[in-house]
Formats: sequence, structure tokens, C-alpha cells
Amino acid sequence: MQQGGQAGRFAGRVAVVTGAARGIGAATAARLAAEGARLLLADRLPAVAGTAAAIGAESLTLDLASREAGEALAAAALGAFGRIDILVNNAGIGGSRPLADSDDALLERFIDTNLTAVLRVTRAVLPHLPRPGGRIVSVSSVFGLAGVPGTTAYAVAKAGIAQMTRQLAAELGPAGILVNAVAPGVIETAMTEGHLANAYYHRAVLAPTPLRRAAKPEEVAAVIAFLASEDASYVTGQVIGVDGGWLAARHLPREED
Repeated sequence: MQQGGQAGRFAGRVAVVTGAARGIGAATAARLAAEGARLLLADRLPAVAGTAAAIGAESLTLDLASREAGEALAAAALGAFGRIDILVNNAGIGGSRPLADSDDALLERFIDTNLTAVLRVTRAVLPHLPRPGGRIVSVSSVFGLAGVPGTTAYAVAKAGIAQMTRQLAAELGPAGILVNAVAPGVIETAMTEGHLANAYYHRAVLAPTPLRRAAKPEEVAAVIAFLASEDASYVTGQVIGVDGGWLAARHLPREED
């Protein structure tokens, strides 16, 4: 079991995790599985099959940005388990640019993958979530909550995830479905590997962070697991920063930074 987990907290429950081949998605899947969930992992990377096999989960390889992905994902989960209790919207892409340097293809790719695909998947899964008891947890970003130069399309899409969370919490609360999100800061994943090796990035982004380090994917997974559990039974419409304090405060870099 993952450190800090509670054995059996998700016993009898089925979770669908997107973008689960690696990083936050894989860590979340492992955490939920360790606590008793049955899982379907989805990703466009074929490696998702190995990630799923390692934790006894089912997998589906597909492009989540395709128009058919949501219905295919819901059908696969229902075919494998007969129910869906938890949806974790994690799939997304990084590497955005300033708006002035963004052509239509780049804008469409980021908005389609990081926002529209999430709306479609959520819409397809929604009819199958239990009322009450369903959970939707999505991955936004601190870039969707604060202005950061050079990331316009990515940041706008992630801001959309944050607002989707608030909107669906309002719409689905009376039915007993809870909708929340996490907003990670800098996480040690394949997406940030190049940045973390850059001295300027470390000085500009990590050094001002109160905890002065990047997070492990498992640290984000722990918050997602909380939001998906009964421990969060009176929490909805929230976008929780998992960012080492970056949104709340800035430290001046030390001379050695």
C-alpha cells in the first residue's frame, strides 16, 4: 500500500483514470489500487498496458482528444466492471508558447486535449456515476490559477478545468456527485524533466517556492485519493493547490540559488 493510504478505502469501487501511463496518472492509479479500487487506465501511450498490468488493472489505449474517446472509455469500463464510481481526468499535454507565437494548430491542440477532451470524457461517464456517491477529480494547474508568461494556451485550458469543476459542482451537488480538482505546481514527471535540469528554471521557479523543491507524483496522487474518498464527503467545487506553497507565497531566492 502507498505510504499514508488506508487499506480498503475504495473496496468495491471502480475508478477510471486518464493519462495513466506514467506520472501523476500512474501514481494515482497505484494509490487507488492499493486501497482496493478496481481500475481502468486510459492513455494514448501503449505503455499504459504495462502500467495497468503491474497493479492488476484493465487498460485502454486511445487518443482521448478524439470525439469518440469518451463513449469508448465509458463502454470499456462498463464492459469490464459493470459500473463507474470515480473519474480522474488527468490526461493532458504541456509545452505551450506565448499567444503571439501560437498558430491555430497549436491553440487547437492544447484546447482540444487539455479542455475539450475532458469535457467530452466527463459527459460520457457522467450518466453512469452513482447518485449519491459519484466522484469526479480533475487535474488543473497552478498555471490555470495565476498568470505565468509564455504558457497561454495551456494556462487557458487549465483555467477552464478549474471553472468546469466549480460549474459541475453546482450542477451535480444536489445529486450527491462531488466534483473537485487539484492544481499541481512543479512535479517530477517526464513533462518537466528538461525544465528541472535547467539552472535558470530552478532559480526562477523552484527557489521562490516555500518548500523549495518539486513534488513527487505520489504527493499529488495522495490528494486525488482523498478527494475521491468518503473522507472528502463535504468537499466539492474546490481546486486544491498541490504546489509547495507557490500560489500562496514567494520566497526570495537565497544567494546560493
